[in-house]
Amino acid sequence: MVTKQLKGLPEDADLRRADSLGREIFSDVANKWALLIIECLGESTLRFTELRDGVEGVSHKMLTQNLRMLERNGLVERTVHPTVPPRVEYHLTEPGLALRVTIDALCGWTHRYLGHIEASRHRFDA
Repeated sequence: MVTKQLKGLPEDADLRRADSLGREIFSDVANKWALLIIECLGESTLRFTELRDGVEGVSHKMLTQNLRMLERNGLVERTVHPTVPPRVEYHLTEPGLALRVTIDALCGWTHRYLGHIEASRHRFDA
């Protein structure tokens, strides 16, 4: 994978440009599994199986891929405890916790407008 480089100041990152690092980061974190993983972690430290149980419908493969991506982007920290078998735990970093505030707002928006969206879909599909 080719990692895009930041050109200029972070506030100048144009999410509309295909070659923007900001757009790549946005694409990484704006997927359903990443959002749900961040929401599930909250302010807790969880093991892989606890996360898998907390994010209904996520496969082992997708959870692994998204946790790696979130760790690569510095949003999740993975701690391996030297036990037999190894115990691996995940928790949000400071930037991950900051992103969670935005995700909480998105969840609130979803709850607030769920009925409106459902009614609109019924009208559109009719």
